[in-house]
Amino acid sequence: MTPSPLGGEIPRVDGRAKTTGTARYSADYREPDLVHAVLVSATTGLGTITAMETDAATRAPGVLAVYTPFAPLRLQPVAEGALGEKYRPLQDREVRFHGQAIGVVVADTFEHARDAAAMITVDYRSRTPRTSLADAGPGVSIAMPESGNKTVLAPGIASIDTALRDSEITVETTVTQPAQHAAAMEPHASVAVWSQNLLTLYTGTQFPGRAIAGITGALGLTPEQLRIISTYVGGGFGSRVLPWSDVILGAAAARELNRPVKLALTRSQVFSIVGHRSAVRQRVRLGARADGTLTAVSHESDAEAPAVGGWPMRTAAETTAALYRTPNLHVDQRQVFLDTPPTWAMRAPNEAPGAFAIETAMDELAVATGVDPMQLRLRNYATTLPGTNRRWTSKRLDECYRLGANRFGWERRTATPATTRDGQWLVGMGMATAIYPAAGRSANAVQVRFRDDGTVLASTSIMDIGTGAATALAIVIADAVGLPMDRIVTEVGDTILPPGPGAVGSRATGSMAPTARTAARAAIDNLVRAASTNPASPLADSGTPVSYAAGTLRTGNARIGFADLLQRMRIPAVDAIHSSADSISPQFAAHGFGAHFCEVRVNSLTGETRVARFTTVVDIGRVINAKAARSQVVGGVIFGIGHALLESDPIEPSGRLAAANLADYVVPVNADVPFIDAVCLDGDDPDFSEVGARGVGELGAVGSAAAIGNAVFNATGVRIRDLPIHPEDLLR
Repeated sequence: MTPSPLGGEIPRVDGRAKTTGTARYSADYREPDLVHAVLVSATTGLGTITAMETDAATRAPGVLAVYTPFAPLRLQPVAEGALGEKYRPLQDREVRFHGQAIGVVVADTFEHARDAAAMITVDYRSRTPRTSLADAGPGVSIAMPESGNKTVLAPGIASIDTALRDSEITVETTVTQPAQHAAAMEPHASVAVWSQNLLTLYTGTQFPGRAIAGITGALGLTPEQLRIISTYVGGGFGSRVLPWSDVILGAAAARELNRPVKLALTRSQVFSIVGHRSAVRQRVRLGARADGTLTAVSHESDAEAPAVGGWPMRTAAETTAALYRTPNLHVDQRQVFLDTPPTWAMRAPNEAPGAFAIETAMDELAVATGVDPMQLRLRNYATTLPGTNRRWTSKRLDECYRLGANRFGWERRTATPATTRDGQWLVGMGMATAIYPAAGRSANAVQVRFRDDGTVLASTSIMDIGTGAATALAIVIADAVGLPMDRIVTEVGDTILPPGPGAVGSRATGSMAPTARTAARAAIDNLVRAASTNPASPLADSGTPVSYAAGTLRTGNARIGFADLLQRMRIPAVDAIHSSADSISPQFAAHGFGAHFCEVRVNSLTGETRVARFTTVVDIGRVINAKAARSQVVGGVIFGIGHALLESDPIEPSGRLAAANLADYVVPVNADVPFIDAVCLDGDDPDFSEVGARGVGELGAVGSAAAIGNAVFNATGVRIRDLPIHPEDLLR
């Protein structure tokens, strides 16, 4: 019998294509008569365009068209309540942020389009933009009911301030971080091809449903008029959830010219046009008894909210509001409206900043009470969602703490800061908790087809943004039909296929896996039915039931492989499709959990910080692919290293992003990353789904920056609350 690949160390089914260069990304597609578009970007942060000189560009070699607010492309207004940006590019002369698309040049080659775009001059009537979160006062509280803004007080407690004032020990900390960017390897690009009134778009997307809604809404199409092909995507991290101005303008230009149009953003344009993670300021106040038992928790945040639209950051809803047991809880998440480029979800969009705040405060409480940081967290362990009676579908966070501490050697930590030294290096250890919501399961459909060549085809339009979705689909199908992986073929990344879940919120695999398993079982049932009833089947009319096992159908002593059966019946395939919109019972909460342990070395002369060791243990329910899951955790921790030590893009008073390139916006490279000991606890979670797999992709990015910051404090005795942690901050 073929062993099940479920939970094994499975190589990626697309690994060879990616490593040999045969995988085609959005900008790799070629079409007959293809032309190239380049965007013109605004160079003021706020104002009105009074004039654009385009004559030189129009006369430049190879130029086919120049579009501006004075000669715009045809777009529909933004629908009321639509996600993302609240304006359409080129439809008026207003400049809302520095880097906004204000023109499109189309030419026969990219070089001609680029050179012509550089010839355009623009006159503005500029105004002073609001750019500083530091200078802004408290924002406007988020009114969305699911935001998590709430206050839960014990009987007799008048307010959270009263609860804090009555606590034996209080800790207050304010942390900040600047704007951050997904900085995926593949720049955003699209190839738009029209055939009559049908549009085919080759473009990277994480969420086909939202991409279709955004593009068809802008172009005045029905969903049936749009097909998106996104077979390979060079990273997303949230940046490809929505279609941005480049995709919409490229498609509109292709329609006007009746020519296929390729539009690829420069790296600096990616930084400004594509949404970034908001700058955010957070204040956490903790009240506790002398032994560290929490009596009050307050978490307030003010996040950058561009007037142009974007992501409403909710830093506490799925971190502080869900982590620790406390009788008094207060969460207030606010938006500060600024004239900055759009914001959007970036990997663990709310939770990574939120965890840095609460986990830094918990470390400060550990210092104030003299309680070991891990024991402090265990002392305040929540068995139900704080403020409710809802228990989790599964929670093994305590096991993550203990296993992680044992593997890491936490018992060797010295509690007194700045006392462990190796030559000129100060050495410290820190830890933090990871938590990420898992309750959101997306509606999706999977088709499974037994084919007469002996393979099983599984099809869904899920987009594999590098997380291994196609491999996970193959694993689930191989397990369900009892065949080896090399007999499973997957189709993903094309909206012509059955609708897949969005690759967002660490929910793609958890949503797809139970649907795929049910579809496989339905296909088996249809195969058995055909074998039992088709006159050409050698198993028909045998008088005994037909059964299926590992690709073989049998009745009594007669048996036949499904490929031979289909050939005998002259049927090329038997299939089934299953759609699901299931979600967990409202009586449960669902999260992924984890524990981070980190050792850093800080140079006492230069302030340079190096992450020396890292151990992370996560609880994600059933592990589909151990190799990919571990890799996802490692990737999340690397995000945390960038978050804590490197990544920063300050917004200048002019509205310009100061580090809108990969030279100035520093992300971790190999030299910054130690060996990361990543462990995924494998187990079942039947209350979450039949397969029991919860998300993993974003979990490693939650709390890892706090573990680093806490380790830096343990090494140096200096608490840095403003990210990233720079050497000069430590030297001061």
